[in-house]
Amino acid sequence: MSLQILLLGLFPAVMALAAASDLLTMTISNRLSIVLALGFFLAAVWIGMPAAEIGWHMVAALAVLAAAFGCFFFGWIGGGDAKLAAATALWFGFSHLMDYLLLAAVFGGALTLLILVLRQWPLPSIFARQPWIARLHAMNSGVPYGIALAIAALMVYPETVFIRTAALGY
Repeated sequence: MSLQILLLGLFPAVMALAAASDLLTMTISNRLSIVLALGFFLAAVWIGMPAAEIGWHMVAALAVLAAAFGCFFFGWIGGGDAKLAAATALWFGFSHLMDYLLLAAVFGGALTLLILVLRQWPLPSIFARQPWIARLHAMNSGVPYGIALAIAALMVYPETVFIRTAALGY
C-alpha cells in the first residue's frame, strides 16, 4: 500500500506544490526538485526498474537540465523552472520526454500569451491588494512557467511505468 501511495501521490503532490508556489511567489523551491529526484530513485528501485533504465532516465534528466539552463542563461525561464523540468524528466525518461516537453511548450506558450494579454488591462483594485496578483500583473515580472510544467507533467504521468505498477500491479 505504501508503494501505491508513493507512486500515486508523491509526483502529483509535488507538481501541484510547484505550480502553486510559482503562481504565488514566482519561485520554485529547490526542495521540491530534490524530493522529486529522491522519490524517483526510491520508486524506481521499489518497482524493480533495471539499473540501465535508471541510467537512461538520468541521461534524459541531464539533457533537459543542460537545455533548461541554456534557457535560464538567456533569461527565458527561471532557475527553479529549469531544475523542476529536469527532475520531472527523471521520472519520464526518454520514453515520455517528448510528450512532456511538447505539452510544456504548448501550455507555457498559452500561459504566456494569456498573462501578456491580461497585463494590458487595468488591474481591478480588489485584486491589486493581493501581492501575488499584483506581481503577476506587473509588466516587468516574469511568467510562472512552473504552472505549465506541472500541467504537462500531470498529463503525461498517467502513462508511465510507475502508474501502471501502482494501478495494475505490474
